[in-house]
Amino acid sequence: MVGQDVIHAAGIIDQDEADLLFECGFTHLGFPFRLAKNKPDLTEQEAARIIQGMPSDATALLITYLHNPEEVIELCEQLGVTYVQLHGAVSIDELSRLKDLRPDFTVIKSLVVREGNQADLLEDVAKTAPFLDGYITDTFDPRTGATGATGMVHDWSVSRRLTADSPRPLIMAGGLNADNVADAIRAIRPAGVDVHTGIEGPNGRKDPVLSRRFVTEARQAFKGVSRKDR
Repeated sequence: MVGQDVIHAAGIIDQDEADLLFECGFTHLGFPFRLAKNKPDLTEQEAARIIQGMPSDATALLITYLHNPEEVIELCEQLGVTYVQLHGAVSIDELSRLKDLRPDFTVIKSLVVREGNQADLLEDVAKTAPFLDGYITDTFDPRTGATGATGMVHDWSVSRRLTADSPRPLIMAGGLNADNVADAIRAIRPAGVDVHTGIEGPNGRKDPVLSRRFVTEARQAFKGVSRKDR
């Protein structure tokens, strides 16, 4: 099950970057593979080595657009993870089969916010919640068609409604950074927050100052939000 106060960084480039994020206090690291738009940040073999050496109190996630359960399981086993974020067009039958095959997996599904689709997202939650452990919001980019790692903020009122209505924990993503993460937590009251491009410097690597500020701001905001409100 997805825990509370999750602080997740996605798109790990190498071991040095992973070590930096551990030091900063991120609780979860996400490794995107088999993507619809973007290229992987590193090879699957390199990711497996990083994951194998992760501290016991940190969690690694596969982020993928795969939807076939057998393919998802195979890649998770290759990487050495039991947490997976599904960002593709996965069906109810596929979600059910994945849970039947690997009930030990923690399965999170993306909810991509775009203009005018709140009702569709709420319907998606109602149908898929029995087969999932959590959700993650993200923002659609109409210019590129990308449905993740867009660095774009969406209408937070949609995420707040999803958080309130979902029977599963919700992690918030979409344009978060060290300047707005605290406001997002206070407004949305999510179980966790996710950041990718929002802590990267001009060179595309995670910036130490931005990464530490993001964790500090998120932790302080989580402390100020009652658990019963989430």
